[in-house]
Amino acid sequence: MIRKTVMIAALGALAFGLTACNTIKGAGRDIQSVGQAGNDAI
Repeated sequence: MIRKTVMIAALGALAFGLTACNTIKGAGRDIQSVGQAGNDAI
């Protein structure tokens, strides 16, 4: 029972971590595109 609970918690943490990585990656792309737009305007 405890082993099953630990496994479910570990899988949940892994899924959450992967989602956070994708969110940070997307934010980085947004910042990069804003910087590129600023360079193009100048």
